[in-house]
Amino acid sequence: MSFGAERYASRLLAEAHKRNCSDIHLIPRGEEMLIQFRIQGELVHYRSLSAVTGERLVSHYKFKASLDIGDKRKPQSGSFDTIVNEEVMSLRISTLPAASFKESLVLRLLPQSLSIPIEKLSLFSRSAKQLLSLVRYSHGLLLFTGPTGSGKSTTLYSLIHYCATHLNRNIITLEDPIERLQDHVLQVQINERAGITYATGLRAVLRHDPDIIIVGEIRDAETAKIAARAALSGHLVLSTLHAKDAEGAIYRMLDLGVTMEELKQTLIGVTGQRLVKINEKQSSARRASIFELITGRELQQIFYQSNHLSSHVTLNQLMVKGVALGYVSNEEYLRWMEHEANDSSQRTGNIPKTIG
Repeated sequence: MSFGAERYASRLLAEAHKRNCSDIHLIPRGEEMLIQFRIQGELVHYRSLSAVTGERLVSHYKFKASLDIGDKRKPQSGSFDTIVNEEVMSLRISTLPAASFKESLVLRLLPQSLSIPIEKLSLFSRSAKQLLSLVRYSHGLLLFTGPTGSGKSTTLYSLIHYCATHLNRNIITLEDPIERLQDHVLQVQINERAGITYATGLRAVLRHDPDIIIVGEIRDAETAKIAARAALSGHLVLSTLHAKDAEGAIYRMLDLGVTMEELKQTLIGVTGQRLVKINEKQSSARRASIFELITGRELQQIFYQSNHLSSHVTLNQLMVKGVALGYVSNEEYLRWMEHEANDSSQRTGNIPKTIG
């Protein structure tokens, strides 16, 4: 590649890493290829390349991920590891066909050295303490919900690290793909071409004497039933799930074929999670997580359709609390509310007229 695709690809990754970028977007636009960085949850324009140069860059990343360079007609996904600014980085790649036989590509940057204690991830210490108490259970199902980019995987890996190093638990993960390598955990890569599905992987995992089983993401009915079955077998199971909020995750599991009786016997907690920007003056962390957590009595109220209002603190109430304490700006709160309102699956509610 005459323009030096390999060298430019390395420079692009270095610049993205320097700016704390989570994703790189390569988007074809006419005779150009736009490069955008997702930083702190927002897409920002980086620069534009000619269409020909951009296509060569896409081909280079596809080659590194062992994808079919010549096939631009179907979506592809893959991953590869590399060194960026002297740090081991795992890159997850996704391509989509676009008009005029062009492709759009997204790179997700996953620093392998990233292991943030749950106490530093959470905006409120009470939420962190609740999560740490739940992972001490010997069996049951714990679900983490939220939209893409809400920090579910980071939270899950933080809890995995805590369980392995502080509780000395034997932890086995089933992931597709493996996002971050963990020294104290046995990680199994799902590979359907090689016959390693969630179902076959779980059967093998159960024979390996695990204390905790991590099912990377519940995407379909088969995976949902597998997670519930594993929890019923006397293991602690942690998994992520896409849902509008914590309560919505329960109904999502029912939609996927898990029975209410199975949920009553296995589910110990559900979280709804969001990432919010923190006022610089209040905290050195630029973003932190807020957790809507349903457990114990609140779960029972939902299971048995109690007429009493659930007493768990909602995401909206947590955001209002963050504003009142000065951790979150009014602008960030209103931006968050607008984003939630635009989500057609989000339940409706009243926006407070004034805050703080």
